[in-house]
Amino acid sequence: MTKRSALPSGDDARSVGIAELAHTHYLLRLYVAGFGSRSVRAAANIRKFCEEHLSGHYDLEVVDVALHPELAVGEQIVAAPTLIKISPLPIRRFIGDMSRTDRLLLGLDVRPLPAMPSSARGI
Repeated sequence: MTKRSALPSGDDARSVGIAELAHTHYLLRLYVAGFGSRSVRAAANIRKFCEEHLSGHYDLEVVDVALHPELAVGEQIVAAPTLIKISPLPIRRFIGDMSRTDRLLLGLDVRPLPAMPSSARGI
């Protein structure tokens, strides 16, 4: 039987979250169709999401399926914009303008760092 230690709390929990993220690198590929409003919005939304939640721990490729249709065929892209999380595994796909942060957090398996208690922040 495996012995499990208690989960840390407060500042210790924040340290664990930072340590886990430090060892995880996300490879994401966003497929767009030209420079239409949905494509531009999806690219802006995913860049903002990555900077807020994965800063320094991701690579994002943006592929225009009009310029590279062979890549879209190879990945079986049926709608654009489509985001594919290549790594870490498992591979995940998201379709749309990437505005649903809650779904991205869940689907990319990104856990936001726990909020510090007000007493720890000196408030």
